[in-house]
Amino acid sequence: MPNLEPLSFLYRDAALVAVAKPSGLAVHRGWSRERVVALTLAPDRLGAPVFPLHPLDRATSGALLLALDPEAARRLAAQFAAGRVRKRYLALVRGIPPASGVIDHPVPRRPGGPRVPAVTAFRRLATWERYALLEVVPRTGRLHQIRRHLKHASHPLIGDVRYGKGEHNRLFRERFGLHRLALHALELACDHPADGRPLSIVAPVPEDLAGPLRAMGMAVPGASGVLDRGGHRG
Repeated sequence: MPNLEPLSFLYRDAALVAVAKPSGLAVHRGWSRERVVALTLAPDRLGAPVFPLHPLDRATSGALLLALDPEAARRLAAQFAAGRVRKRYLALVRGIPPASGVIDHPVPRRPGGPRVPAVTAFRRLATWERYALLEVVPRTGRLHQIRRHLKHASHPLIGDVRYGKGEHNRLFRERFGLHRLALHALELACDHPADGRPLSIVAPVPEDLAGPLRAMGMAVPGASGVLDRGGHRG
Protein backbone atom coordinates (compact mmCIF):
# COMPACT_ATOMS: atom_id res chain seq x y z
CA MET A 1 0.00 0.00 0.00
CA PRO A 2 1.47 3.41 -0.92
CA ASN A 3 2.09 6.15 1.59
CA LEU A 4 -0.85 8.43 0.81
CA GLU A 5 -0.28 11.15 3.40
CA PRO A 6 0.72 13.73 2.62
CA LEU A 7 0.23 14.03 -1.13
CA SER A 8 3.21 16.17 -2.16
CA PHE A 9 2.57 19.29 -4.21
CA LEU A 10 5.30 20.29 -6.65
CA TYR A 11 3.70 23.47 -8.00
CA ARG A 12 0.50 25.45 -7.58
CA ASP A 13 -0.98 28.69 -8.94
CA ALA A 14 -4.49 29.89 -9.84
CA ALA A 15 -4.64 27.77 -13.02
CA LEU A 16 -2.91 24.48 -12.30
CA VAL A 17 -1.32 22.26 -9.72
CA ALA A 18 1.30 19.53 -10.05
CA VAL A 19 1.49 16.70 -7.51
CA ALA A 20 4.00 13.93 -6.90
CA LYS A 21 1.94 10.75 -7.21
CA PRO A 22 3.33 7.73 -5.34
CA SER A 23 3.52 4.30 -6.92
CA GLY A 24 0.42 2.29 -6.05
CA LEU A 25 -2.01 5.22 -6.05
CA ALA A 26 -4.56 5.27 -8.87
CA VAL A 27 -5.37 8.62 -10.48
CA HIS A 28 -9.10 8.07 -11.00
CA ARG A 29 -11.72 5.89 -9.32
CA GLY A 30 -12.68 4.57 -12.73
CA TRP A 31 -9.24 2.93 -12.91
CA SER A 32 -9.37 1.46 -9.40
CA ARG A 33 -11.79 -0.09 -6.95
CA GLU A 34 -10.11 1.76 -4.09
CA ARG A 35 -11.86 4.60 -2.31
CA VAL A 36 -8.72 6.78 -2.09
CA VAL A 37 -7.31 7.99 -5.43
CA ALA A 38 -5.37 11.07 -6.53
CA LEU A 39 -8.53 12.82 -7.73
CA THR A 40 -10.04 12.58 -4.24
CA LEU A 41 -6.88 13.39 -2.30
CA ALA A 42 -5.95 16.50 -4.29
CA PRO A 43 -9.31 18.33 -3.95
CA ASP A 44 -9.41 17.47 -0.24
CA ARG A 45 -6.01 19.08 0.22
CA LEU A 46 -6.73 22.06 -2.04
CA GLY A 47 -10.31 22.73 -1.00
CA ALA A 48 -11.18 23.07 -4.69
CA PRO A 49 -12.12 20.81 -7.60
CA VAL A 50 -9.46 19.63 -10.05
CA PHE A 51 -9.56 18.59 -13.71
CA PRO A 52 -7.46 15.59 -14.81
CA LEU A 53 -5.34 16.11 -17.93
CA HIS A 54 -3.31 12.97 -18.60
CA PRO A 55 -3.09 9.36 -17.42
CA LEU A 56 -0.38 8.03 -15.15
CA ASP A 57 -0.39 4.32 -14.39
CA ARG A 58 -1.23 3.35 -10.84
CA ALA A 59 2.15 1.58 -10.51
CA THR A 60 4.11 4.57 -11.87
CA SER A 61 5.24 7.36 -9.55
CA GLY A 62 5.95 10.96 -10.49
CA ALA A 63 4.61 14.25 -11.79
CA LEU A 64 0.85 14.48 -12.30
CA LEU A 65 -0.57 17.73 -13.70
CA LEU A 66 -4.10 18.89 -12.81
CA ALA A 67 -6.00 21.98 -13.92
CA LEU A 68 -7.92 24.15 -11.47
CA ASP A 69 -10.46 25.68 -13.87
CA PRO A 70 -12.19 24.59 -17.10
CA GLU A 71 -10.36 27.05 -19.35
CA ALA A 72 -6.93 25.99 -18.08
CA ALA A 73 -8.03 22.37 -18.55
CA ARG A 74 -9.06 23.06 -22.16
CA ARG A 75 -5.79 24.77 -23.05
CA LEU A 76 -3.61 22.17 -21.37
CA ALA A 77 -5.61 19.31 -22.91
CA ALA A 78 -4.96 20.86 -26.32
CA GLN A 79 -1.20 20.85 -25.60
CA PHE A 80 -1.32 17.17 -24.63
CA ALA A 81 -3.38 16.30 -27.72
CA ALA A 82 -0.94 18.15 -29.98
CA GLY A 83 2.09 16.41 -28.45
CA ARG A 84 3.47 19.71 -27.11
CA VAL A 85 3.90 18.46 -23.53
CA ARG A 86 7.31 16.86 -23.02
CA LYS A 87 7.42 13.93 -20.60
CA ARG A 88 10.64 12.47 -19.25
CA TYR A 89 10.76 9.22 -17.28
CA LEU A 90 13.33 7.10 -15.44
CA ALA A 91 13.12 3.36 -16.10
CA LEU A 92 15.11 0.45 -14.65
CA VAL A 93 15.19 -2.40 -17.17
CA ARG A 94 16.55 -5.86 -17.75
CA GLY A 95 19.52 -6.04 -20.11
CA ILE A 96 21.88 -3.41 -21.50
CA PRO A 97 20.31 -1.41 -24.35
CA PRO A 98 22.34 0.76 -26.75
CA ALA A 99 23.54 4.13 -25.46
CA SER A 100 20.47 5.71 -27.08
CA GLY A 101 17.74 4.76 -29.48
CA VAL A 102 14.15 5.07 -30.64
CA ILE A 103 11.43 2.41 -30.41
CA ASP A 104 8.83 2.79 -33.16
CA HIS A 105 6.12 0.18 -32.67
CA PRO A 106 2.30 0.51 -32.81
CA VAL A 107 0.33 -0.10 -29.62
CA PRO A 108 -3.35 0.35 -28.66
CA ARG A 109 -4.55 3.79 -27.60
CA ARG A 110 -7.10 2.20 -25.22
CA PRO A 111 -7.93 -1.30 -23.93
CA GLY A 112 -9.11 -3.52 -26.77
CA GLY A 113 -8.60 -0.77 -29.33
CA PRO A 114 -6.72 -0.98 -32.63
CA ARG A 115 -2.97 -0.48 -32.72
CA VAL A 116 -1.84 3.02 -33.62
CA PRO A 117 1.63 4.50 -34.27
CA ALA A 118 3.72 4.98 -31.12
CA VAL A 119 7.28 6.25 -30.68
CA THR A 120 9.53 6.26 -27.60
CA ALA A 121 13.10 7.60 -27.37
CA PHE A 122 15.55 6.47 -24.70
CA ARG A 123 19.03 7.21 -23.39
CA ARG A 124 21.09 4.92 -21.15
CA LEU A 125 22.17 6.59 -17.91
CA ALA A 126 23.82 3.81 -15.88
CA THR A 127 24.27 0.05 -15.65
CA TRP A 128 24.51 -2.57 -12.91
CA GLU A 129 25.44 -6.13 -13.88
CA ARG A 130 22.90 -7.01 -16.61
CA TYR A 131 20.48 -4.17 -15.87
CA ALA A 132 20.29 -0.53 -16.95
CA LEU A 133 18.76 2.77 -15.87
CA LEU A 134 17.24 4.68 -18.79
CA GLU A 135 15.92 8.16 -19.43
CA VAL A 136 12.78 7.61 -21.52
CA VAL A 137 10.89 10.22 -23.55
CA PRO A 138 7.59 9.07 -25.11
CA ARG A 139 6.85 11.04 -28.27
CA THR A 140 3.27 9.79 -28.36
CA GLY A 141 0.84 8.95 -25.56
CA ARG A 142 -0.60 5.45 -25.78
CA LEU A 143 -1.87 2.88 -23.28
CA HIS A 144 1.10 1.50 -21.29
CA GLN A 145 3.34 2.78 -24.08
CA ILE A 146 6.66 2.77 -22.22
CA ARG A 147 5.99 -0.62 -20.63
CA ARG A 148 4.93 -2.16 -23.94
CA HIS A 149 7.79 -0.62 -25.90
CA LEU A 150 10.48 -1.74 -23.45
CA LYS A 151 9.07 -5.26 -23.51
CA HIS A 152 9.03 -5.14 -27.33
CA ALA A 153 12.71 -4.12 -27.26
CA SER A 154 13.49 -7.12 -24.98
CA HIS A 155 14.28 -4.78 -22.07
CA PRO A 156 11.22 -5.11 -19.80
CA LEU A 157 10.85 -2.92 -16.74
CA ILE A 158 11.84 -4.29 -13.37
CA GLY A 159 8.82 -4.72 -11.12
CA ASP A 160 6.38 -4.93 -14.03
CA VAL A 161 4.06 -7.82 -13.17
CA ARG A 162 2.19 -7.52 -16.48
CA TYR A 163 4.90 -7.04 -19.10
CA GLY A 164 8.05 -7.99 -17.17
CA LYS A 165 9.72 -11.17 -15.95
CA GLY A 166 9.00 -12.71 -12.55
CA GLU A 167 12.53 -13.98 -11.92
CA HIS A 168 14.02 -10.49 -12.30
CA ASN A 169 11.27 -8.89 -10.23
CA ARG A 170 11.94 -11.40 -7.43
CA LEU A 171 15.67 -10.71 -7.53
CA PHE A 172 15.11 -7.00 -6.96
CA ARG A 173 12.54 -7.59 -4.23
CA GLU A 174 14.86 -9.92 -2.34
CA ARG A 175 18.15 -8.11 -2.90
CA PHE A 176 17.12 -4.45 -2.88
CA GLY A 177 13.63 -4.36 -1.35
CA LEU A 178 12.13 -3.03 -4.59
CA HIS A 179 8.41 -3.81 -4.33
CA ARG A 180 7.11 -1.51 -7.07
CA LEU A 181 7.29 -0.79 -10.78
CA ALA A 182 10.66 0.81 -11.54
CA LEU A 183 9.18 3.63 -13.63
CA HIS A 184 9.06 7.27 -12.51
CA ALA A 185 7.62 10.31 -14.33
CA LEU A 186 10.52 12.66 -13.61
CA GLU A 187 9.52 15.74 -15.61
CA LEU A 188 6.60 17.41 -17.38
CA ALA A 189 7.32 20.44 -19.57
CA CYS A 190 4.49 22.58 -20.95
CA ASP A 191 3.43 26.15 -21.66
CA HIS A 192 1.48 27.80 -18.86
CA PRO A 193 -2.20 27.93 -19.90
CA ALA A 194 -2.64 31.54 -18.72
CA ASP A 195 0.41 33.37 -20.07
CA GLY A 196 2.31 30.88 -22.24
CA ARG A 197 5.29 30.86 -19.88
CA PRO A 198 7.31 27.64 -20.32
CA LEU A 199 7.27 25.40 -17.24
CA SER A 200 9.32 22.31 -16.46
CA ILE A 201 7.99 20.54 -13.38
CA VAL A 202 10.34 17.97 -11.83
CA ALA A 203 9.23 15.29 -9.37
CA PRO A 204 11.96 13.93 -7.05
CA VAL A 205 12.50 10.18 -7.21
CA PRO A 206 10.76 8.66 -4.14
CA GLU A 207 12.76 6.64 -1.67
CA ASP A 208 11.12 3.32 -2.59
CA LEU A 209 12.89 3.62 -5.96
CA ALA A 210 15.80 5.93 -5.11
CA GLY A 211 17.03 3.62 -2.32
CA PRO A 212 17.41 0.56 -4.57
CA LEU A 213 19.09 2.69 -7.26
CA ARG A 214 21.62 4.01 -4.74
CA ALA A 215 22.23 0.48 -3.49
CA MET A 216 23.25 -0.42 -7.05
CA GLY A 217 25.69 2.50 -7.09
CA MET A 218 23.55 4.56 -9.48
CA ALA A 219 23.21 8.33 -9.19
CA VAL A 220 19.58 9.38 -8.74
CA PRO A 221 18.68 12.16 -11.23
CA GLY A 222 16.26 14.98 -10.58
CA ALA A 223 15.48 17.48 -7.88
CA SER A 224 12.19 18.94 -6.82
CA GLY A 225 11.24 22.26 -8.37
CA VAL A 226 9.81 24.17 -11.30
CA LEU A 227 12.22 25.21 -14.04
CA ASP A 228 11.82 26.97 -17.35
CA ARG A 229 13.05 25.08 -20.40
CA GLY A 230 16.41 26.76 -20.20
CA GLY A 231 16.93 25.19 -16.79
CA HIS A 232 16.27 28.34 -14.75
CA ARG A 233 13.93 28.32 -11.78
CA GLY A 234 10.65 30.10 -12.29
